[in-house]
Amino acid sequence: TVDESELLTVPDGWKEPAFTREDNPKGLLEESSFATLFPKYREAYLKECWPLVQKALSEHYVNATLDLIEGSMTVTTTKKTFDPYAIIRARDLIKLLARSVPFEQAVRILQDDVACDIIKIGSLVRKRETFIKRRGRLLGPKGSTLKALELLTNCYIMVQGNTVSALGPFSGLKEVRKVVLDTMKNIHPIYNIKTLMIKRELSKDPELRSQSWERFLPKFKRKNLKKRKEPKKKNTKKEYTPFPPPQPESQIDKELASGEYFLKERQKKRKRVEEIKAKQADAIKKRQEERNKAFIPPKEKPVVKTKKASTEKKIDIEAIKEKVKNAKKKKLGALPVEEVKLKMAADEKKKKKK
Repeated sequence: TVDESELLTVPDGWKEPAFTREDNPKGLLEESSFATLFPKYREAYLKECWPLVQKALSEHYVNATLDLIEGSMTVTTTKKTFDPYAIIRARDLIKLLARSVPFEQAVRILQDDVACDIIKIGSLVRKRETFIKRRGRLLGPKGSTLKALELLTNCYIMVQGNTVSALGPFSGLKEVRKVVLDTMKNIHPIYNIKTLMIKRELSKDPELRSQSWERFLPKFKRKNLKKRKEPKKKNTKKEYTPFPPPQPESQIDKELASGEYFLKERQKKRKRVEEIKAKQADAIKKRQEERNKAFIPPKEKPVVKTKKASTEKKIDIEAIKEKVKNAKKKKLGALPVEEVKLKMAADEKKKKKK
């Protein structure tokens, strides 16, 4: 066990001091240069942003030339160049520009704490259709998977053609390479994204920094859902025997065994006829049974006995007879008797007044 006070720790927010002219006052002894080719479709964009590229590289005293005829970009050191690593950064800058990374992102490579990684994925998968599917899986629906990966790793990622260009801190580039290679090996990026999210939360806790994170990280097992279809007819191998198979019996041997060989011709014919008649009798019997099925009556449902009407409620027959008589006397559309009497009284009163 070692005391934590004895361990060397880097304080939060510490940065390595920048490399200045005072660190290398005499400059470089030899002139270094790097060149890279770019595709035809990048020509128009590079022509527009090239003055900005030259301006950014001139701050580090590095010359840049664009050859549109040959389709190449070249960077070279000068006598004033004091930083020996500036030419390597310039080489990475032109590589990123050739791989369709925009200038605003590619120029970040000139910073000390930023690095780049160009991952070649074209040769990892044989079939072109499978390669396109897995590359699309890396992008995700509407680029959501790529965006999540960028947020977790603090890197800028560009998927173009047969390469993936990543730009950001060293720790993030390591994670990006792992995710990209796993995706090309048919491991879905969501598994790695989940692991990165857990690691991000664990790194916030100072107590867990010195402990192993294996117990917190999920363990994903690959499952082969597709099972090989088993054939209907399985060919089972018989045990090997040095002896040949027994000779099959001939027709004469069969007749000798049954005793038919010693019968006369008439007896043989009679036997054949009897066999044919027996077969015909069986066929007629089966046919007759099928015909008789139509004449078999279906099973009737059991009759449910209806309950007798309850005689608790007595019907007043006399009252019904009276109602029927009154209905017969009454004409269709006629007023009731009381209304008729009132109407007649009112008519008499009118006559008296007159």
